[in-house]
Amino acid sequence: MLTRKIKLCHINAHITCRLCEGYLIDATTVTECLHTCKSHLVHVHYANEVTSDVLVLFSHDRTMQDIVYKLVPGLQEAEIKKQREFYQKLGMEVPGDIKGELCNMKTHLDQRNGDTKSEDTANKEAGEEKPEEDNDYHRSDEQVSICLECNSSKLRGLKRKWIRCSAQATVLHLKKFIAKKLNLTSFNELDILCNEEILGKDHTLKFVVVTRWRFKKSPLLLHYRPKMDLL
Repeated sequence: MLTRKIKLCHINAHITCRLCEGYLIDATTVTECLHTCKSHLVHVHYANEVTSDVLVLFSHDRTMQDIVYKLVPGLQEAEIKKQREFYQKLGMEVPGDIKGELCNMKTHLDQRNGDTKSEDTANKEAGEEKPEEDNDYHRSDEQVSICLECNSSKLRGLKRKWIRCSAQATVLHLKKFIAKKLNLTSFNELDILCNEEILGKDHTLKFVVVTRWRFKKSPLLLHYRPKMDLL
């Protein structure tokens, strides 16, 4: 199979920030899919005193960031090192997401370099790193405030309907949470709605906020009810 090599300079225009002219770090999508560095977007936002509603349009673009890291050799390693040094210099604890990226990067480099470890050694290291991961519980993720209301007389309301969780949580997670609190036999018996529209179980809360609650104030209002058979 023929392969064609492309020089990095030929695609730099697509993976660099137009504000700082550096490679995209923490790639962020704004309306009409314009990519740039999140830190520079926020800087411009405050420098120009833009209305706070604009910040709602910011969305982390993981796909773009993964592409940049794969195309530019050593960029991810250098960026994580800078972030760790920054937090250590200020005497602050390194956020959990940076620790996770560092572990994933180390595993990837070991596999690429052919560094094969024994199963016992790998399990031991995993056991040592697990407490750090467990202490985070996705608290370092972007958070979403939610109000869960019941709109059916067949189900009771939650005692604590206000919750705050990771933006990466899905509608399925909410179904399981509600089913557990209401002692239901199966979470599949529930429908969760936003603006009277049934949400797909794989939708993340970030997706729901951006597509159905973009210009509305927090918290995100969701309703739950017994599942309805449409056929």
